[in-house]
Amino acid sequence: MSVNEPAARSDPDRTLALLWRRTLGEQPPARGPRQRTTVDAVVDAGIALADAEGLDAFSMRKVAEHLGIGVMSLYTYVPGRDELIGLMVDQVTGELPHPELTGTVRERLDAVARHLWLEYRRHPWLLSVDTSRPALGPHVSDRYEWELSAVEGVGISDIAMDQVVTLIAGFVASAARTARDQETTRERSGQSDAEWWEANAPVLEKVMDGSKYPIAGRVGQAAGEAYQAASNPELAFEFGLARVLDGIMVFVEAGD
Repeated sequence: MSVNEPAARSDPDRTLALLWRRTLGEQPPARGPRQRTTVDAVVDAGIALADAEGLDAFSMRKVAEHLGIGVMSLYTYVPGRDELIGLMVDQVTGELPHPELTGTVRERLDAVARHLWLEYRRHPWLLSVDTSRPALGPHVSDRYEWELSAVEGVGISDIAMDQVVTLIAGFVASAARTARDQETTRERSGQSDAEWWEANAPVLEKVMDGSKYPIAGRVGQAAGEAYQAASNPELAFEFGLARVLDGIMVFVEAGD
């Protein structure tokens, strides 16, 4: 395909039908040989591979090999890689039951954030998925309804409700991405954060002296000694979530 040639259109009707297959009833493929597996098995295989290798290495060929079928046969179950990822996202979104949202608005939003954090920690590849046009399957739709229920009836507009849950989701994704990146660096380097800090601390003490960097030197040393690393993603999540909720509560209490 040339650089000026438009990308092939996806098949939204079939993708939505696959996402809602348990509601609509799964339809057999219109083409291809006798079926040797199922859409559910394809989705399960995709999740297993993404959990093991991430999305950078994820391909339809690998999924087909995992299932023991030809790659062209795989396309009789799902239209393509992006559509399969959408099915995978919807499935893992429904893995954990949504906790009942009780208590204050702040407590309810805190529960939403921690549920999302746990989901990203279970499946870090979710952080690599393009969410600009989400696959609106049943579990993703259930999730959105549940998130919105945290701020239903608090006196803000529907648009503000959407923006509040979007803000929470964006913050959690950012914090989880930092945690994932730190773990990836540890794995690739074969060096723990404490080992990295111990190896680099002497040099940093020399270059971050009190004359040129009086504030950064003091704060950086205190943070490094406390974290035994360049950062502490868990602490950043806790601190950041508290501040985000502080801001949302000011907004809610002021009215929309």
